[in-house]
Amino acid sequence: MPTGYFALVLHAHLPFVRHPEDPTVMEEQWLYEAISGTYLPLLQIFEGLQADGVPYRCTVSLSAPLITMLTDDLLKIRYADHLDDMILLAEK
Repeated sequence: MPTGYFALVLHAHLPFVRHPEDPTVMEEQWLYEAISGTYLPLLQIFEGLQADGVPYRCTVSLSAPLITMLTDDLLKIRYADHLDDMILLAEK
């Protein structure tokens, strides 16, 4: 039986949504939801595969706007605040 090959290539993009004048702008929620619901879980899966000794390869490409937002100090602070808000909401 011939050996086949599988290439997993993931591409992540979000439109640039930084609004320093308004900390409650709805579009920034897209970034926070993507971080919590996609990017961090994906990293956890990769770490689990590595810890279990599962050989895998995956290419992940990130768009320039997404990289800019993920490295932005203001958005990092706002994401931490968002997580705090989600924790408070969960405790209610």
